[in-house]
Amino acid sequence: MESIIGKIRSLDAYPKINEDFYSRTLSGGVITLASSIVMFLLFISELRLYLNAVTETKLVVDTSRGERLRINFDVTFPALPCSIVSLDAMDISGEQHLDVRHDIIKKRIDAHGNVIETRPDTIGAPKIDRPLQRHGGRLEHNETYCGSCYGAEAADDDCCNNCEEVREAYRKKGWALSDPDLIDQCKREGFLQKIKDEEGEGCNIYGFLDVNKVAGNFHFAPGKSFQQSNVHVHDLLAFHKDSFNISHKINRLAFGDYFPGVVNPLDGVQWTQHTPNAMYQYFLKVVPTVFTDVNGHVIQSNQFSVTEHVKGAELGQLQSLPGVFLFYDLSPIKVTFTETHVSFLHFLTNVCAIVGGVFTVSGIIDSFVYHGQKAIKKKMEIGKFN
Repeated sequence: MESIIGKIRSLDAYPKINEDFYSRTLSGGVITLASSIVMFLLFISELRLYLNAVTETKLVVDTSRGERLRINFDVTFPALPCSIVSLDAMDISGEQHLDVRHDIIKKRIDAHGNVIETRPDTIGAPKIDRPLQRHGGRLEHNETYCGSCYGAEAADDDCCNNCEEVREAYRKKGWALSDPDLIDQCKREGFLQKIKDEEGEGCNIYGFLDVNKVAGNFHFAPGKSFQQSNVHVHDLLAFHKDSFNISHKINRLAFGDYFPGVVNPLDGVQWTQHTPNAMYQYFLKVVPTVFTDVNGHVIQSNQFSVTEHVKGAELGQLQSLPGVFLFYDLSPIKVTFTETHVSFLHFLTNVCAIVGGVFTVSGIIDSFVYHGQKAIKKKMEIGKFN
């Protein structure tokens, strides 16, 4: 048994030295203190890396098909009334959403940005006694109201009971509504008066669009839109205005849900119009993104980059539709972010490397300083040190 213990003792790689042979120096104490501080700081840094998640980034080809794209927006027009501005969306597959109203809220704001009124994007007709019937006579007490669509009826029994329904019927026919005062519903509801009452106001419009995941565009522009000879047209004649101020601020624009670390480059962007009319265009490149957190929760979202262009026009020289246009295209490359934790063994290995590395380097420095001091002291004793 003693022979076995003796053999194990002979394997000791750390032979002990009697304290009588130790020589403690001031420089050694300073180096030990400094190395201990460095070791502690490096250990804290490594511990923070271990406790916090590390994000791994990969680029892969986007093979998804048949998905939908959600566009969240919040845009303020300080000089464009809510009764004028409309939203359209279309894509290269041919799908169109003209004068979008669902999932959208409009806020009337004054010149100082204060909210006057908040309402869903719809205009209800007030009840007015004895409106004009489709057959030409006035509504009697024993009749059901059915207003005329003024030639825009799709079927003989179609009714347009308010100004908005007449405008919608005209839009479907591809007609422009040049003078709303000639329409009984619009005259009764005070359509032009409502526009005049909102003169000098602005509009904050926010909500979301759910569109096909293909290239397309959406735009905010004055007037109701319609198709005329396969051309997208906005009816501006009804407003009796020569210029439209499309100065705007994009409070938020995002393609998909929020995920940690996302940067939307158009958030907070503001532009002021300096000409009577202008067409402002944003060209967006949308990059599909998948974010997976440490708990395995997956967020399907998107990032995007942007360039911009503006077309200005003087009075009487309107060559393009005034409005804010956002054209988006999708990248074929998908970015994946995956949050992971450093393993405990990796953390332990790094801690051992820190302790061993600092201990070794400080030992080398201490040895260099100690022997340097000895050499200088020896030379001073024999009088050779100048």
